[in-house]
Amino acid sequence: MASVYTINKGINKSIEFKGLKAQFIAYLAIGLVFLLIAFAVLYIVGVALYICIFLVGGAGFILFTQVYRLSHKYGRYGLMKKAAKSAVPRYLRITSRKTFTHLKRT
Repeated sequence: MASVYTINKGINKSIEFKGLKAQFIAYLAIGLVFLLIAFAVLYIVGVALYICIFLVGGAGFILFTQVYRLSHKYGRYGLMKKAAKSAVPRYLRITSRKTFTHLKRT
């Protein structure tokens, strides 16, 4: 009895949805949830419906364009690399080799 197994050829590839890569999908989803809550709050407070739609629609347009721009500019790991690079000091001043000679090997 022969079994047919399909091969997953997407192993070790980042997820992508309509041009958004990896963590940017989550950023867009979180932004959309925030916009939904903002719309509800504005509507409950008593702001006119057309003003709510205009404000949330404009913010949604800005959110989409910024997230897509960041996704295309930095890709899968680029934004994390940029954040890590900004946390590293510009230079380290070491005047002796003692720091490196006393490191333990594991």
